[in-house]
Amino acid sequence: MERTDRDIAGFLDQLPDDSRDDMKKLDAILTKVTQGYPKELYEGKFWGGTDQQIIGYGRTSSTRSDGRTIEYFLIGLALQKYYISLYISAVEDGEYLSEKYGDGLAAEGSKVKVGKSSISFRSVDDVDMSKLVALAERARDLSG
Repeated sequence: MERTDRDIAGFLDQLPDDSRDDMKKLDAILTKVTQGYPKELYEGKFWGGTDQQIIGYGRTSSTRSDGRTIEYFLIGLALQKYYISLYISAVEDGEYLSEKYGDGLAAEGSKVKVGKSSISFRSVDDVDMSKLVALAERARDLSG
């Protein structure tokens, strides 16, 4: 994945009608939570080798097994084919925040899929937004 200089507002405006409002709502929330941190659009091959476009909020880095240090987003927001994904790159006590706090993110009667460092859902209505904001704030606080 590479950071680009593409206009994020323009990127959001060109999203499909059925997901544009949710993505804009999440972008506004994450922008507020990470105020003062870089906000950039990443494009290219992501984990698993799929082509992605991810809005990155903040930056973090890690050292790979080959000794290279890579820099990428602290929080990422992406529209997939069937769902919205949040990628949280923050770790607390050796555990990704998504794994540690993800179980309580689903709104009543909804499904949210939680992976090691990702959270996926079909709509913002599926997510307890106050818990999602708290998770993003925790990631921000751990990075700073």
